[in-house]
Amino acid sequence: MKHLLAILLLTNPVLLIAQPENNNIQQGNNFYRQQQYDKAQSEYEKALQNSPNNKIAKFNLANALIKQDKKSEADKLLSELNVNENKTAIRPRATYNQGVLLTQQKKLEESIEAYKETLRLDPNDRDARENLQKALLELKKKNPPKKQEKKKEEQKQQPKPKISPKEAEQQLKLLEQKEKQVQERIQKNSRTGSSLPKDW
Repeated sequence: MKHLLAILLLTNPVLLIAQPENNNIQQGNNFYRQQQYDKAQSEYEKALQNSPNNKIAKFNLANALIKQDKKSEADKLLSELNVNENKTAIRPRATYNQGVLLTQQKKLEESIEAYKETLRLDPNDRDARENLQKALLELKKKNPPKKQEKKKEEQKQQPKPKISPKEAEQQLKLLEQKEKQVQERIQKNSRTGSSLPKDW
């Protein structure tokens, strides 16, 4: 009987320590669903006071901060999760959210990298794939090909001349000489008359 009592005492404190942080997260989630993001933030912060390394509380706090337009604070938390959580399911979600945050801030190059990292961590993430495509298209619209690149493309499309400019100039002079000769013959024939009989 004494052994059973000792086991219960050892188990209960672990449950009591874990319960407040889970209750805070759960309460924060309720506030988040009700779009009361400041109250959700408070609950997630309480959970982190009880357990500073709680990745779920950090992730949810970052989301609540994003909703309150506290993007730099949210970015800091998401970066921590991306660096410290190598083999957890939270990391791809944190990387994805960081990509969304960067897209909202019009930092397209960084958001593209975040979406690519998300897909490396979770190749089946359809949202990351779609957002990556959208960010790439937006970046392409923002930075159209430069004028030099357009000229190069146009030059590639236009057929190149088969003769050099010097050769073309020489041929043009020859044609002009032949035309003069033909004109002179025509003028000679018109002065002397035609030797061909007319067909009446």
